[in-house]
Amino acid sequence: MGSHAAAQRSELVAALQAVPPAAPTLCAGWTALDLAAHVVSRERRLDAGPGIVIHALAGWTDRVRAGYARRPYPELIDLIASGPPWTSLYAVPGVDATLNLIEFLIHTEDVRRAQPGWQPRELGDDLRDVLWNGLRRAARWYFRSVTVPLVLARPDGAELTVAAKGDAEAMPPVRLTGEPEELLLMASGRRTHARVDTDGTPEALAIFTTNRLGL
Repeated sequence: MGSHAAAQRSELVAALQAVPPAAPTLCAGWTALDLAAHVVSRERRLDAGPGIVIHALAGWTDRVRAGYARRPYPELIDLIASGPPWTSLYAVPGVDATLNLIEFLIHTEDVRRAQPGWQPRELGDDLRDVLWNGLRRAARWYFRSVTVPLVLARPDGAELTVAAKGDAEAMPPVRLTGEPEELLLMASGRRTHARVDTDGTPEALAIFTTNRLGL
């Protein structure tokens, strides 16, 4: 997995280098510069990390990111390329591979898919298997706000069921079919840019379209 994380770091660097700092991304309100600042602050300022998922701390996280965003764009890209400093949690062996693979893959697509004429990358089967396993482990977290049952399916036929809570368990599931990277993009809230086929009853689909996805 470590080699996959390193490869996705390189892919993210290449995607950022290919666009100007003011280029849009799929992260609402963020330019490529903002996204690069987020990645750098996430690895180098662990005090800013909790605000990514805890709303009450988001203000501090935004201030730290904004501070990095005042640095030159090429400098931020170089900091991403060089990896975390030895003082960072992400420098601990195995942590970078565990926590950064999906993060970097999604942010690479945030940059790429916000540009006109984008096309999906062709990922290797081994990487897709790793992504699928990650999705299996964290599916309940990714889809924690979804109130209908889900079936996640790969084109090769592999499936994963994500049960809903309470009375919704009796509802027919919504079926999401796509490559693991596309399902992860859907799970993280990139609905309109994830190449996922969505099937289900009109009632279930109507509910799913209103459910919040992502952090």
